[in-house]
Amino acid sequence: MQDNAAEVTAAGIARLAGVGRAAVSNWRRRHADFPKPVGGTETSPSFALAEVESWLRKQGKLAEVPLRERVWQQLAGHPEGALTALVHAGCALLLIHERPTVWLDVSAGSDERLAAMLPGALEPVLTARLGGAVERTVHSGRAAGAAEAVNRPGGAEGVNTKTAADPVNTSPTTPGAPASPTTPSETFAPASPGADPSPAPADRIPPVNPPSAVRGPAAPSTPGTPVVRTPTGPRLLPSAPLLRGAAELAAEVGARQAFEFLLGRHLDANPRQYTLTPSELAGLMADLVGPARTVLDPACGTGALLRAVDVRPGQELYAQDSAPDLAALTALRLALHSRAGVHGAAGDTLRADAYPELRADAVLCHPPFNERNWGHDELAYDSRWEYGFPARTESELAWVQHALARLADGGTAVLLMPPAAASRRSGRRIRADLLRRGALRAVVALPVGAAPPYSIPLHLWVLRRPDRTPATPEVLLVDTGQFAGEGRGGPDWTAVRDAVLDAWRAFERAGGPVEQPGLARSVPVIELLDDDVDLAPARHLPPATVADGAEQLTVVRERLGATLRLTVDLTPPPADQAPPARWPLTTVGELVRAGALVLRTGGHGGRARVPVLTDHDVLAAAPPSGTLPESDEEAVLTEPGDVVVPVLGGGSVARVIDDATAGAALGRNLVLLRPDRTALDPWFLAGFLRGTANNRQASSYASTATRLDVRRLQLPRLPLEEQRRYGARFSALDEFERALRHASRLGEHLLRGMYDGLTDGTVAPD
Repeated sequence: MQDNAAEVTAAGIARLAGVGRAAVSNWRRRHADFPKPVGGTETSPSFALAEVESWLRKQGKLAEVPLRERVWQQLAGHPEGALTALVHAGCALLLIHERPTVWLDVSAGSDERLAAMLPGALEPVLTARLGGAVERTVHSGRAAGAAEAVNRPGGAEGVNTKTAADPVNTSPTTPGAPASPTTPSETFAPASPGADPSPAPADRIPPVNPPSAVRGPAAPSTPGTPVVRTPTGPRLLPSAPLLRGAAELAAEVGARQAFEFLLGRHLDANPRQYTLTPSELAGLMADLVGPARTVLDPACGTGALLRAVDVRPGQELYAQDSAPDLAALTALRLALHSRAGVHGAAGDTLRADAYPELRADAVLCHPPFNERNWGHDELAYDSRWEYGFPARTESELAWVQHALARLADGGTAVLLMPPAAASRRSGRRIRADLLRRGALRAVVALPVGAAPPYSIPLHLWVLRRPDRTPATPEVLLVDTGQFAGEGRGGPDWTAVRDAVLDAWRAFERAGGPVEQPGLARSVPVIELLDDDVDLAPARHLPPATVADGAEQLTVVRERLGATLRLTVDLTPPPADQAPPARWPLTTVGELVRAGALVLRTGGHGGRARVPVLTDHDVLAAAPPSGTLPESDEEAVLTEPGDVVVPVLGGGSVARVIDDATAGAALGRNLVLLRPDRTALDPWFLAGFLRGTANNRQASSYASTATRLDVRRLQLPRLPLEEQRRYGARFSALDEFERALRHASRLGEHLLRGMYDGLTDGTVAPD
């Protein structure tokens, strides 16, 4: 066995074999030939993946392992780390996508032959698809030697990393240089004469604390440095099994979707390292900028914003990120996504801008929030501060001005911003100048829960590089807070998108005025230029005035009364005392292997444009509200009688699909169970899966994100007639729960309407 072979944990073995972790522990005790640990710790050992697969196959326990799970385990257990493995897989998938016959020739034969021939095959493909970035990377006249890269705390499902960048060689004369510099990753870092050919792995990234924490130093790219370097043969050899598995997966679903699956699984498996931005939000931001030939994302994360842009002929996409690994993944992801020219760069955008001469049609950006170490002291005389030098506490306004500086005249930028940026006193002069000169065109307040941090209603700023000063400047203010969802349900994205785009397009056509009480209004700039220059939309929008408000509240009250009476009728009867049952138990995993259940997981895309059932919808008992990116992947469509279970969040929830929800696509973080009706009753299955103790024993608490292993959930072995008795009771409880939820919503509506009516004088107090 190679010393650097892929490793897998006990949890990974359990997923490979479709069993619980307890079964793996039993195998280790009962079978003397079970593979010995090769790494990890005494309490959490790791095993050689090849040895585990061989043992499982010999025991007849590997026959049903899905190809996706096998490839994922190879990636997750890669000796160089998951990020390096992702880049190697992305390079191979790009070769498969661009030149499939070359891959077939290279992959024929041994792993050693594959590793030896692959670099030569990759070089022309990477040069052709990503080489355009080489000539235009980091031309900044600023002193790159003093640059400190700041890692991004927020960003796009696109994601933004919360981890410090790889340690790199730093000149000892650089302030704050590390005392013991290490060699940069071979996959991402620039080459230099005499460089160590065996650099450190790219994914050894120590986690950091809140977004406001100061990040460690990271070197920006240098001119002529490709963001994705061709891996060498020795570095590719440990990846050979992964690359063959990825190629096999690409043959099933396509190279693009194979990469999206692996990247998505990595993000899901590391929720503390990345801040995801919903694809719906990325799509809305792309719709606001409209069709564009040249698009820049200066803090690209994994490229979700650029990926959301409408594809058009001759398109050029520019991406930069302070984390070299994310910059490389973005370049590969975009190259697989479309035929657009892809230009990628690694480095801190504010300190070491890779595209100082670029004038783009559009800029999309989810910048870091609340950064103090953004370069305030080094960049005091930077030419980008056309609207005023940002205060140390106003890093977001530095990103706003960077976006404007990289726009062509008349170009549009959309940035996701914290709400404080619209009202902090330290930024009022810059906000005032943005308004006076017509650069700030719209501020959109999103609902709570639209993007992390979910407790804050974030804003979208729409900016335009002014080609002339407007005669009577106005700004569009939109507040979509009314479309917030319940709990973790997320906002009503369809309503948010329609409201924002309708208001923006009307404002663009007419140039103002736009007046939708409680939702949108075009405000003359002169009204905002007071001492505070507060741009929060809620402060400037007139309240929604509903015609015949008292009559509408009467209707709501009558509906609430009817719902409360229904709730009383549906209240479960008094529970009869019964002795504890001693049923023989089975698990979902055993039922799947026996053929009584079909288990499917939510995907990342689909050919059909159908409503998507999200985990938030299941938790809130709401109709399908999500969307999936259009792709060649086959979406999992729900059918009546399916049972859907969320795997994140630690809640005891299972939903039986009815006729109204049937046909929706299954979203991410959901597991679908399709029972054989001759053996299992759906309501019986869903009811027992909701047991608190059942969920507790089947959940993983290794991190702050509780994850449910659905295969470990238990239910009793009962005859079908007995199952139906329990199923009828569980169905009645579900109806009671829905009535309670509906009564709660109506009660809140009535309360809010009464308070508003009394305070604005539309409802009499007696």
